[in-house]
Amino acid sequence: MIRIALFQPDIAQNTGTILRLAACLGLTVDIIEPAGFPVSDKSFRRSGMDYLDHVSWKRHDDFAAFEAWRAAARRRLVLMTTRAALPYADFAFADGDVVMAGRESAGVPDEVHARADACILVPMRPGLRSLNVAVCAAMVAGEALRQLRAFPAPD
Repeated sequence: MIRIALFQPDIAQNTGTILRLAACLGLTVDIIEPAGFPVSDKSFRRSGMDYLDHVSWKRHDDFAAFEAWRAAARRRLVLMTTRAALPYADFAFADGDVVMAGRESAGVPDEVHARADACILVPMRPGLRSLNVAVCAAMVAGEALRQLRAFPAPD
């Protein structure tokens, strides 16, 4: 199964939306600190995230800790970035991929770009800066699950 990683997220509401997406689709979310808001089970519950009992998420103290975990788990890092040339629908996702979204305010630094096994983008009309990070995560997760035939079974 794929995972979604959030690199130093700035906006709690976007993280909440992605956690809800992950809960509904059975995905795990990796949150790489520092974030622009408190990252804890207690703070998420205070925000009214009533689906928190249904999502699996892991907090990483920093990018180095995330990379150590990823190396040990032998997972590919697939970076969503406006600097990529490959549309996400043309990428061949694999079981175990970690799809990363950058900070809403700044994306990811060059060091993270250099560590990515693949960089993908969500194509959009010229002249517009970017889509919301939660929207991109949903689009890419949907395509990855479609390719892997890994959507949860309906009730």
